[in-house]
Amino acid sequence: MAINVRPLGDRVLVQPIEEKETKKGGIIIPDTAKEKPQEGNVVALGTGKVNEEGKKVEFTVKKGDKVLISKYGGTEIKVDGESYLIMREDDILGIIG
Repeated sequence: MAINVRPLGDRVLVQPIEEKETKKGGIIIPDTAKEKPQEGNVVALGTGKVNEEGKKVEFTVKKGDKVLISKYGGTEIKVDGESYLIMREDDILGIIG
């Protein structure tokens, strides 16, 4: 599915991966008690960061990467009923896998 949001500069569009409804032992966790997701999939990349010399710096992450994100980093947006985060690449803590 194509997304009509294109991040600018060194920003990255990430779709958070929601944690499962049921934990081990069959305990169901209500939405109000769930923590914000800390993992997500990179959906789109911006145009890139420009350094002091005016040269474009390549992104470390790429589209499709599963990443570890800061718990309260980024700006949450909704597109077609889906939640996404727009954040700077610096707010991504690491690549999973």
